[in-house]
Amino acid sequence: MLKTVLKAAGLATAIAVSATSVQAAETVRFAVTDVEGLEMLQREYGPFADVLREASGMEVELFPVTSRTAAAEAMRAEKVDFVLTGPAEYVVMRKLTEAFPVVAFSRPDYFSAIVVMADSGINAPADLKGKSVAFSDVGSTSGHLGPMQLLADYGLDPSKELKPLHVHRNVGHEALKRGDVAGLGVNYRSWTDKVRAKDPDLPAGAFKVIARGPDLPNDVLVAGPHVDKAVVDKVRTVFGEQSDALVAAILEGEENQKYAGMKFLPGVQDADYQYIRDAYATIGYPQYSDFVGN
Repeated sequence: MLKTVLKAAGLATAIAVSATSVQAAETVRFAVTDVEGLEMLQREYGPFADVLREASGMEVELFPVTSRTAAAEAMRAEKVDFVLTGPAEYVVMRKLTEAFPVVAFSRPDYFSAIVVMADSGINAPADLKGKSVAFSDVGSTSGHLGPMQLLADYGLDPSKELKPLHVHRNVGHEALKRGDVAGLGVNYRSWTDKVRAKDPDLPAGAFKVIARGPDLPNDVLVAGPHVDKAVVDKVRTVFGEQSDALVAAILEGEENQKYAGMKFLPGVQDADYQYIRDAYATIGYPQYSDFVGN
């Protein structure tokens, strides 16, 4: 009788452990590198998590991180499964964790540009040689890496042939107007929509673009190498089948309006991010194994 009871208890324990494992496998932890704190993460991505949860049948747990470094460490420790991150962050995260792309979040008009004053007499990137040029924060995909690589594409060595300054885009804009810098490297859409359009002093025609880069690689949802392939396939399928609902949910976030007009790209590949790797090399980080600007 005792053996029967123990055997039954053992079977019950095994079933419970198995059930727990299944439940754990159906829970995915989701982080975003540019959103700090659980409260903001829930506010910006709560509706998105709800749609993903309902469509996939999996529990989606929002996992807050304090930085892109923290996100990489959490993925390496298998504490987070999926991370939404930018192109510059992806390249480093891939190097550090072997994360791989699942689906890209396209951003319309996401490209870098070099802006000068229209009456400056500067007509080409070569005219900036030896002059001061303002860029955004160190490590920014579209405000630093992109413009640096764009200038390199035109034959300049931006680290040696320019005097680069790193400031907020609004500060750089005002510096350009005052003549403190000769050029401004920007995320074109952010600059036109959030800075130039709100300039109280000068019309849009007071500025001109002397170089426009290619559309930059997109923000991307990556999975850790520990995530089961079936789970990745399920998530990728949901993005394809529930695209409209997921986009609408993302755009409920006040800080997510950069994705207005977006499209999910499930065919994204690691090779799509070579331009960013080239940019890291241009700024002197050919190993792209560190988050510059931390």
